[in-house]
Amino acid sequence: MIDKYVRDLDEVDETQVAIVGGKGARLGTLSRIEGIRVPAGFCVTTDAFRRVMAEVPSIDDQLDQLSRLKPDDREGIRDRSAKIRRAIEGVALPDDVAVAITRALTRHGEKAAYAVRSSATAEDLATASFAGQQDTYLNVRGPAAIRTHVSRCWASLFTERAVTYRQRNGIDHHAVHLAVVVQEMVFPQAAGVLFTADPVTSNRKVASVEASFGLGEALVSGLVNPDSYRVRDGAIIERTIASKRLAIEALPAGGTTRQAISPERQEQPALTDAQVLRLVDVGRRIEAHVGSPQDIEWCLVDGDVQIVQSRPITTLFPVPAAGDDKNHVYLSVGHQQMMTDAMKPLGLSMWQLTAMAPMHEAGGRLFVDATGILAAPASRAGFLDMAGRSDPLTRDALETILDRPDFVPALADGPDIPRISGKPTTIENDPTIVTELIERSEASLAALKRDIATVTGPELFDFLHKAFEEHKRLLSDPLNMQAIMAGMQATWWLNEQLSEWLGEKNAADTLTLSAPGNITSEMGLALLDVADVIRPHPEVVAFLQEVDDDGFLDELPRLAGGAEARDAISAYLDRYGMRCVGEIDITRPRWSERPTTLVPLILDNIRLLEPGAAVRRFEQGRQAAQQKREELLERLRALPDGDTKTDETTRMIDRVRTFIGYREYPKYAIISRYFVYKQALLSEAERLARAGVLRDRDDIFYLTFAELHDAVRTHRVDDHLIDQRRDTFRWHRTLTPPRVLTSEGETIAGAYRRDNVPAGALAGLGVSGGVVEGRARVLLDIAEAELEPGDILVTSYTDPSWSPVFVAVQGLVTEVGGLMTHGAVIAREYGLPAVVGVADATRLIRDGQWIRVHGTDGYVEILPPPDDADGRAQL
Repeated sequence: MIDKYVRDLDEVDETQVAIVGGKGARLGTLSRIEGIRVPAGFCVTTDAFRRVMAEVPSIDDQLDQLSRLKPDDREGIRDRSAKIRRAIEGVALPDDVAVAITRALTRHGEKAAYAVRSSATAEDLATASFAGQQDTYLNVRGPAAIRTHVSRCWASLFTERAVTYRQRNGIDHHAVHLAVVVQEMVFPQAAGVLFTADPVTSNRKVASVEASFGLGEALVSGLVNPDSYRVRDGAIIERTIASKRLAIEALPAGGTTRQAISPERQEQPALTDAQVLRLVDVGRRIEAHVGSPQDIEWCLVDGDVQIVQSRPITTLFPVPAAGDDKNHVYLSVGHQQMMTDAMKPLGLSMWQLTAMAPMHEAGGRLFVDATGILAAPASRAGFLDMAGRSDPLTRDALETILDRPDFVPALADGPDIPRISGKPTTIENDPTIVTELIERSEASLAALKRDIATVTGPELFDFLHKAFEEHKRLLSDPLNMQAIMAGMQATWWLNEQLSEWLGEKNAADTLTLSAPGNITSEMGLALLDVADVIRPHPEVVAFLQEVDDDGFLDELPRLAGGAEARDAISAYLDRYGMRCVGEIDITRPRWSERPTTLVPLILDNIRLLEPGAAVRRFEQGRQAAQQKREELLERLRALPDGDTKTDETTRMIDRVRTFIGYREYPKYAIISRYFVYKQALLSEAERLARAGVLRDRDDIFYLTFAELHDAVRTHRVDDHLIDQRRDTFRWHRTLTPPRVLTSEGETIAGAYRRDNVPAGALAGLGVSGGVVEGRARVLLDIAEAELEPGDILVTSYTDPSWSPVFVAVQGLVTEVGGLMTHGAVIAREYGLPAVVGVADATRLIRDGQWIRVHGTDGYVEILPPPDDADGRAQL
């Protein structure tokens, strides 16, 4: 008969996480792998935990109160969790649970020493390791002591660190239960950890070993610097032997103690090379069995390797599935699209279906395989040139890979990508070209809206496949591509030639101020006009300050001036309501769906800016550009061959102002079509929800386009799959996507290799000239924009939806970006000094710190606050 409260390790496997927790299930699975040694033991099951928790007074109310605390409320979490721990430890162990534990100890040996270790049901999972979140007790002796430490393990589910970890990972405290592993103690000569993938580079082919003398607790707790080894393909490629002065050893009567290591042993390796290689071999066998890279805790006992824990390495970024064993180099799409957040399955599949190049999914992000382009000398130089202009970090990362012998084998042929220069494309310098392209796009969008309204059910998906082809046809139109490139090439030409001829840095930054026809900059200025409509009506302003319901537009007409406010906001949404942060993910709520997102921006504009700011700002930019033009042309005329230089520059200034605004329109057109697709798909989802096929309309976001098609056709949905996808998406959100990723899993960040960055400054790419200093406003959510005059926006990325924030700030710093990405283009349009590609900017710069942004030279300085902290200066 199976005991309800105790299971031996050799009776469980990874299918029984709900009964014995993640650690117990993993150890049970490992014990069944031939040749893998795991110390014997048993698990006190989650049934025993639930039995005890039922005796804790008001436990549900206490957990509800805990759940309402924010992860950064450390004092609140500390106090509430301590009360819960004391309550759990105060519950007497039920007799039948105590008897079950005693029987298990009798089988394994009452006088033996044991390790008593927590094993939560949300622990050692593929998406969250929970490493070190609950407690472990070593060398526990005697039934009474073991029972006491089982209770302490249960209570450790509510340590401050465990509670905070669950809060940050969105895991319900009610849903997590705790088993306890009671495992026979081993007394090793050496112990440590083994990562079957390199924890620093994420390379799946490189294993990392850390080792020290005695129990592994000395290493895990940071008491000693361990020996470290890196192993690849059966050979040690790097070793560091540390000076190990302390070890943790077991005491005869129970417990552990720190023990000094004799001087003659301190510099000796804890393992021989042969033992290191044998250990890695054991790790590779475990990895192959469980199917993912592992973080393994091991002990060396009389020359024999024993495994005391193995969990997935949850911090590794997943590798795209290549379908072969060849080397591949992948580039992040998100870093080019200014949206590095994780995407849901429907968003990923829709972007793949409408993209101009094949894309591979990994970690909730999309990547393109650049291997073929990099392999052919004919295409490599041009591609690197293009990458370098967009993002120097990407180019540096690619060159790091190309410097390695044979990773990307050279091919004779490849797509011809010419070197990028400022030379103009063959397109004429004619403003009517832009007008024609916009008219084509608008006509196609109108036809899409008209025709999609006539189809439903499975026929909708056939229609959409055809619509996707039209979508791609518009993007690949040669005239469209030439117009985009014309503005970019003119920018590069002006910057390069005027620097050479006049020593003028980034001249195009000023020459492109208030360029006509930029839909994204117009979007930011248009919200200033909305603020102008609302500003004279204090009752409306007061109402908006309290708004938290997306239905607020319907309530506005009952207020004085409310009808005008509603009409102004509605008109703005008619023009721009398909946009939102992260807009390439079709599942993200659009401004039309969540208009409250715009309210803080409108209120900031009312508070910070004067009436007529939109017209005034645009005209100031236009005049500054005209003055710069006249100044540059006058200086050029004074040069040798000045007339020729002046004529060439005049043509290029006209060209950049003709075409640079159009650079933003194709993205607007894409997102406009996306909103039409989304509305049609949501209508299908609502029908499925009414029919009981879906639990909730938004469940379709966790299906791919093809899976949604099948659901509409068959009226069947796998709810378990949707739940799994939701959990996976939660994990993907915790990952940081790399710019460049190899098929070996190695993530390569790239580096700025230049010497003009002062010590202590943060290096980046200067994309909009000038120097400004002020208060850093670190924002990760546009809806939290509470700005003060002169603030400098610091954020992860800025896609077009951030442009309404730009009108109220004095400078910009982002972690992601390039010279011609959306944030850079709009910063130049608005005349904001901007530095992009600043690694970890939102972590290294604290909200409220004083910073100086060097938009021309590409770095950011963190400064002490000035005496007058309200003063802001454009330098």
